[in-house]
Amino acid sequence: MSYDRTVRVDTDFDTTVAAVRDALAEQGFGVLTEIDVTATLKKKLDQDIEDYLILGACNPRLAHRALESDRDIGLLLPCNVVVRRDGDRTVVQALDPGTMVTLTGLPAMEPVASEATRRLDAALAALTSRD
Repeated sequence: MSYDRTVRVDTDFDTTVAAVRDALAEQGFGVLTEIDVTATLKKKLDQDIEDYLILGACNPRLAHRALESDRDIGLLLPCNVVVRRDGDRTVVQALDPGTMVTLTGLPAMEPVASEATRRLDAALAALTSRD
């Protein structure tokens, strides 16, 4: 089972991160958390990896609807969006919201996941149109 929605762009890492933030905001998502995996692994383990950032994105209206259906869904929130370098390209990945339906088995989660998917796909598509 695929659990990601992925695009690859030819823009540099910092430009892509800024574009991801803008594209998410256009779709009603705010970034609640940010994990600089590159800096963390360097600091804690003295290991070097490519630019790798995890953004915790949340659309409050969708999060509320999901939590009304299943309080345990908070385990899957916020929606992680990864921006990372892969050679000379930048990869942007989001957790597929359909995973919420698959894992919970709750039909009430389907419309929430469907709207979240539509919005995330629009944000990802906006990145490739800027490329």
